[in-house]
Amino acid sequence: MSRFATVNLLEVEDSMGDRAPGIEVRFGRKYLESRDLGVSHVRYQPNLRGQFAHSHREQEEAYVVVAGSGRVLLNDEVLELRQWDVVRVAPEVVRAFEAGPDGLEMIAVGGPKPEGGDGVPGTASWPD
Repeated sequence: MSRFATVNLLEVEDSMGDRAPGIEVRFGRKYLESRDLGVSHVRYQPNLRGQFAHSHREQEEAYVVVAGSGRVLLNDEVLELRQWDVVRVAPEVVRAFEAGPDGLEMIAVGGPKPEGGDGVPGTASWPD
């Protein structure tokens, strides 16, 4: 592993592809050659409500809203998000996002990734 690395997240391929139209996710971990730190770019089209949710077995995450606004579903609680809000989420909390009228753009930061990953897919149950 090198002593430093740089990557432009907007130049990383979109990992969502056709699986979730209107959502882009660009994972930077492998390009940064990082063992302990994941940094990703996440973009939701305007007014898009995520139907998919996820949690983790071990990895804690934080999401920084860099543009737009929206809401996050954390288990059964919904929080409003605006630019420069940071949300820390414990591994076991199921999370999903919804973009506001200007879309929602975030940087996601995660800790060490266990061998084989630790993401647990789920379905978002929005209360309204």
